[in-house]
Amino acid sequence: MIDTPTVELAPIAPELILVATAIVVLLGGVVLRSVDRLVWLLASLVGVVAAAAAAIMLWDRGASTVLAGSVAVDRFGVVVRLIVLGVTAIGLLFGHHYLERSGEARTEFYPLMLFAAAGMTLFSVSADLIVAFLALEILSLSLYVLTGFSQRLGSVEGAMKYFLLGAFSSAFFLFGVAMAYGATGSTSLAAISNALAGETGSVALALAAVGLLAVGFSFKVSAIPFHMWTPDVYQGAPTAITAFMSAGTKVAAFAAFMRVFNVAFQPLTWDWQPIVWALAAISVIVGSVLAIAQTDIKRMLAYSSISHAGFVLMGLTAAGEVGISAALFYLMAYAITVIGAFGVVMLVSGRGERGTSLSSYAGLASRSQLAAALLTVFVLSLAGIPPTAGFIAKVSVFSAAVEGGAWPLALIGVLASVVAAFFYLRVIVLMYMRDPEGATEPDPSLLPRLTIAVAALGVLILGVFPGLVIGFLDSAAVLSW
Repeated sequence: MIDTPTVELAPIAPELILVATAIVVLLGGVVLRSVDRLVWLLASLVGVVAAAAAAIMLWDRGASTVLAGSVAVDRFGVVVRLIVLGVTAIGLLFGHHYLERSGEARTEFYPLMLFAAAGMTLFSVSADLIVAFLALEILSLSLYVLTGFSQRLGSVEGAMKYFLLGAFSSAFFLFGVAMAYGATGSTSLAAISNALAGETGSVALALAAVGLLAVGFSFKVSAIPFHMWTPDVYQGAPTAITAFMSAGTKVAAFAAFMRVFNVAFQPLTWDWQPIVWALAAISVIVGSVLAIAQTDIKRMLAYSSISHAGFVLMGLTAAGEVGISAALFYLMAYAITVIGAFGVVMLVSGRGERGTSLSSYAGLASRSQLAAALLTVFVLSLAGIPPTAGFIAKVSVFSAAVEGGAWPLALIGVLASVVAAFFYLRVIVLMYMRDPEGATEPDPSLLPRLTIAVAALGVLILGVFPGLVIGFLDSAAVLSW
């Protein structure tokens, strides 16, 4: 007699709420065309808040897996969900303002954002490689469409590049899933780990799975040498979408990366650590160096995101709870920083993305002291300068790497941070020490400015009082099996 698995919907309630809200908004936008789009924005935000509440209710549920072991229930998943949902709420506000300003507003934007968020949250709690692949496709397909949401040629071009290269990386991921199944006879992360620990699986096939899955994850987190799509997509996509993508995708992909490698392939830690070590070193060096040569701020932030992927990978080199806690703090600090930075870029670029060159930031302080001050906070955090969250984040991953015996990698990270400080501080010099070069006034709208100001406040609070969240992150560093 076959045991029917118990169906528990509470652990996936955040995803169900997001998808249900997306379907309601999508159908409502078709049937009720006369309704103002602000209503659909508010409905989407209500769905995000409800999903966050459902995630918080899982905090004390304990570490376990549900739905036949396909979904993990643990505090790690709760933290990642809350970060992604926070990014989604800010992305919805940015996107609504951006698309209304550019005259490209369509109701489909809101359900696409919610579907992408649902894919991101499900990706981070997947305890089975098949579920992880399905979640990856949900978030990827939504982001492909969002990237090409604008009518500009650059937006369509970026969407096509993202789609083609994304399909290529998905194939690597799927081949990795097949190799893992061939090695152990299961796609469950716990079953794979048990088979490898008990030496009943094929180590050779498992190592092939490690390599192929590392390629798939590296594409999503923009690690060198799988970063080719990042500068073009970041530059071409509407800035509001770039803000959401740069923060949400990286958080979700790294969460899944940590779960798969620290659970399924934990018995092979000594084998995959050198791979992560190499990816981290190359990413921080090449990302920092290439960012120096950029003249467009969106491309500069794209290469910056590549180097930051390397810093998070440093935390992963310290396999275990120390590395997971450090990486989680880094992801939280990076998400709030980069989405705020792109928010300022959205205000300065104006309608049609005309002001994204670095020269557009010359004399910004004389045109808008608030925009210049906010961008300064975010740039200092990206550079890892105190008293911002970025400084604490880098100290955390460096400490985790040293504790894991990877002190040469930490040294490389410190040197790369010095190099990166050049192109970050260059933006501050342009804003405060150069005369305006015929640039237009930044967007004076109140709502996006308030949203960006809240993000900047979060960056400073995490930098001055990191203890407010470190305790929660330490307790969330235990992954369920």
